[in-house]
Amino acid sequence: MRFPFFKTKKQMPVPVSKEEMQKEKIKDALKKLRKIEIKTKNPVDSLFCGAYHSVFKGRGIEFSEVRQYCPGDDVRSIDWNVSARMNDIYIKEFTEERELNVVILFDVSASSNFGSGYDTKRNIAAEIIASVVFSAIKNNDRVALCLATNKIEKYIKFGKSRKHAMRILRDLLLFEPKENTTDLVPVIKSLFSILKQKSIIFVVSDFIGDLDKLKMPMRILGIKHDVVGIALNDERERVFEDYGIAVFEDYETGEQVTINTNDEVFRENYKKITNEHYDKLCDMFKKNKAGLILLDANKSWQTSLIKFFKARGKSRKWI
Repeated sequence: MRFPFFKTKKQMPVPVSKEEMQKEKIKDALKKLRKIEIKTKNPVDSLFCGAYHSVFKGRGIEFSEVRQYCPGDDVRSIDWNVSARMNDIYIKEFTEERELNVVILFDVSASSNFGSGYDTKRNIAAEIIASVVFSAIKNNDRVALCLATNKIEKYIKFGKSRKHAMRILRDLLLFEPKENTTDLVPVIKSLFSILKQKSIIFVVSDFIGDLDKLKMPMRILGIKHDVVGIALNDERERVFEDYGIAVFEDYETGEQVTINTNDEVFRENYKKITNEHYDKLCDMFKKNKAGLILLDANKSWQTSLIKFFKARGKSRKWI
């Protein structure tokens, strides 16, 4: 079942050339990119990096060097062979071998353009993705981006420079998908064949659609990779208020339906159906031992993200 969305009346556009439209689009995207960078800089520097690092551990540790023992050093780190040769106490130092592979799978179907609050789900998702990307880059991890609808529309390969991070966010803001509808099943199957090494995969979507079809692909993906779902939804997608008789339109299919929202029984049944949908979503991720973050597009997402990272760090060891 797909959830209905508000139908909004569109004003007649002023005729402009394609070149002018593209220039304006790029100019607007650059403004948004700068705004996102500023908005996420402090949280990433002060909060996200520590939480991210504690959850997503490196693949192991590697030997760095030996140095003279100092009071307070762990005696278990003493290198007895070197100490015997040098006639002094030396300890081994190790560094964490990081360079994890982080993949952002972002559902850019038409429903991501919905927003009843201060911004659309797509723009809010861009802020969330920026915080993850910058945290990964600061931790010397490699990041890739997969933009998808009912297929992979664009894939940006792994990189770990600031320039690469800015390219990911720029493409995320500028990209216009060819398809409107969502189907993550073929997307996940394609992604599984692309990724040869174990990766941390953030699946950013509203997860509106048939979850039964998604169960098996998600289970297969979770066998090889660490999966974290970020479900971003709008309150108006979950609860109907009394608007009287109104016309609603599905952003993805264009289907329209007239509903009497004054009907209290209808509103309660709709609320029940949406609650069951999100219960099923939580159950699917839990059974696959994958993380899931439920976010409301009209509320602050920073606290929920940090809370998840901290809880995850305590409950599970990532390798």
